[in-house]
Amino acid sequence: GAHRRRPRPRPPTSPWVILGSIPRVVRGGGGGADAAADVSLALAAPPRVSRLSVSSRVFPDRPTPQNFPFVLAADGSGLLLLSAILAAPLTRVESADRKSLWRDSDPRYFVLDAATGSALRLPDPGPEQPVEHQAIVGVFACPGGGGRYVVSELLPVIGSDHADLRCYHSDAGEWVNKSLRYSLPPRHLAPICTLAHHGRLWWVDYSWGIITANPFADHPVLGFVPLPPGCVLEDGETWGVIDEFRYVGVSAGNLRFVDTYRRGGDPTKWRLEHEAAFADIWADDTYKATGLPKKAPVLALIHPHNPAVVYFFLEGHLFAVDVPARKVVECDRYHLVAPPRDYPIANRFIRAWELPRAISSYHSTVPLIPSVGSGHFIDRIASACCID
Repeated sequence: GAHRRRPRPRPPTSPWVILGSIPRVVRGGGGGADAAADVSLALAAPPRVSRLSVSSRVFPDRPTPQNFPFVLAADGSGLLLLSAILAAPLTRVESADRKSLWRDSDPRYFVLDAATGSALRLPDPGPEQPVEHQAIVGVFACPGGGGRYVVSELLPVIGSDHADLRCYHSDAGEWVNKSLRYSLPPRHLAPICTLAHHGRLWWVDYSWGIITANPFADHPVLGFVPLPPGCVLEDGETWGVIDEFRYVGVSAGNLRFVDTYRRGGDPTKWRLEHEAAFADIWADDTYKATGLPKKAPVLALIHPHNPAVVYFFLEGHLFAVDVPARKVVECDRYHLVAPPRDYPIANRFIRAWELPRAISSYHSTVPLIPSVGSGHFIDRIASACCID
């Protein structure tokens, strides 16, 4: 194939990193200088991927394609929310409404402190009510500081006018349930991720819109930001693969929506900022210099400080495009702990993470097995900003 120009590795100087969602499991400790730590980081400047390692105390089993640790959320305070779902013998459990349920897993959730290397296992919300969907769980540091945080799970009752917000408050050390009004249409919620932004949690459904609430409020009120009308999909459309084509994240202090699947119609609460055809990017000398083929890439993330720059996966590489300039501004191989073979590469497998001040030392990454994926979508990038 064509020669691909590889930039020299450079020390990370950016206040943010691209964190791989699947950590390594290190037997006997978290690895690094402190072998007793449950959490360690190997950080690298974008577009290279930073790697998290956890100890066998956090994930005692050997990871399998079905059961592996996974970062659900990364907060700018240095806190990471991790699911560690272990395989377990098939067991019958009686639910709160006295119905029998069968379970073959042992779900565990941890709040990791990347600055101290510690891992706190969260208590189960209840024997009959485990966490229902890990993509609807988020972590949010208290705006007032003091090390306090809340972990929240949104539980809408589809077809009714109410929902539950289950919250674990670090200072209380227990889960509490908050009821709130749910006035959205009776549609199945298919969240990809939960974000903390502007004092609220945001549950992101790439096919429909974003639900938001303040988990610290005594009586939270749900808000909803629909995607632009031309971007709303049918219930179940692109199930399981939508995060190859779409991304919602925070950039330059605002929520941004990047779409490579479909768009059109009145943007309502969204303002279109940048749009470009892939054909124009492929024709530019900066893209030709990468040696990558003229092939539809998989959407990875948006730069958290510069909303004009969008990252993509393609053939073992992460590359960044300045969308209005139609130019590639960064390109390098990514080294992820490989996602399960049955899952195509998608943006759920990385997190754009603003580094807290407490994490001041940087380390170089150790190459791991890269995972390659591809997708099919229309030939255009469009990004929009949420109007507050």
